[in-house]
Amino acid sequence: MTTPSRMPEPYGQGSGANLADILERVLDKGIVIAGDIRINLLDIELLTIKLRLIVASVDKAKEMGIDWWETDPALSSRARRDELARENAELRERLARLEELEPGRAEKKEAP
Repeated sequence: MTTPSRMPEPYGQGSGANLADILERVLDKGIVIAGDIRINLLDIELLTIKLRLIVASVDKAKEMGIDWWETDPALSSRARRDELARENAELRERLARLEELEPGRAEKKEAP
């Protein structure tokens, strides 16, 4: 007596096309996976982790208003340049204010 094999069918061309179709749909429509992990001890919340995962194409994400990677200096060279330019402007402004205060400090020290 022979038993039927429980081995999965080998992947064929049809399954690859199905995977490509699924991936195309997911990237076109987008998918959101959300979940929370909470660790409590005696009704005291010790830790909360909120997980959010969005899988979508860049165009779809921008259409949904998600474009944080464009302003993250770790991911965008333009954002890094913008951040450096902003920091440079702030430092120049602080330096100008300190230079304006310096003559006033010198006069106070000289006048006993």
